[in-house]
Amino acid sequence: MPLFVVDYTYSAVTAAGRDTYRSAHRAWLSELVDRQTVIACGPYADDSGAFILVESDTSDTVAQLFTHDPFVIHGLVPDHRIVEWTPVMGRL
Repeated sequence: MPLFVVDYTYSAVTAAGRDTYRSAHRAWLSELVDRQTVIACGPYADDSGAFILVESDTSDTVAQLFTHDPFVIHGLVPDHRIVEWTPVMGRL
């Protein structure tokens, strides 16, 4: 099945809101990890955003899925992109 990178871009303006909804966001992601939809995820060390590796059939399916993220629902992700990713080397 194809892999997709969901690349979130955060803003300092939304930091307080992300703090408020972080536990709900992580619970939502945890469900996706349990379903083996999310392979790996986490914030960038500089707090500029987050990387989420997703296994799904299409980018449209990923986009629809991520409308349920509490961060997205509450307008805390000012920008994001979904890109299909083809691993060439390494291990997952």
